[in-house]
Amino acid sequence: MSEHLAGAAAPGGQAFEALEPILRRYHRSPDSLIEILNQSQELYGHLSDDLLRHVAGSLELPLSRVHGTASFYHLFRFRPPARHSCVVCNGTACEVKGAAPLIEALEQELRIGLGACSADGWVSLGSVRCLGTCSAAPVVVIDGAVRKHQTVSSVLAAMRELDAEHGPEGEAEPQP
Repeated sequence: MSEHLAGAAAPGGQAFEALEPILRRYHRSPDSLIEILNQSQELYGHLSDDLLRHVAGSLELPLSRVHGTASFYHLFRFRPPARHSCVVCNGTACEVKGAAPLIEALEQELRIGLGACSADGWVSLGSVRCLGTCSAAPVVVIDGAVRKHQTVSSVLAAMRELDAEHGPEGEAEPQP
């Protein structure tokens, strides 16, 4: 079997049916690879090996081209995203107002390094060059919510509050 047809249907019977309307919309055109990858990630959360093989087979492209294209762009991810994300702005204003101590405290509290995800997939810790909210520095974004004028104690409290909302498996704790 040729490389571009290998894995057109994923092992275990997953056929990526939800992707079919998108492939038809783009007429299964290899010229639409980036948009198809983008919408594939939106549908499935990340670009798994099986999904990349399916796209390659559907577009009659070599798997190496599909993977190479996806790995070139930093917005594509190959692992499921964490359930929660914490992003610290480290632009100039945020750095001057204390982003570095925030990052250090979060790394210690979460036991992960910057740019990493916890082993259980609960949280990822990242940074961004600038959020454009310099007057509110330092700024931290937790699960998409912008938190202005953060301190070590406020950001750790926010993360502990988020942690307290979850049971041992990341499920919401039952209410009495």
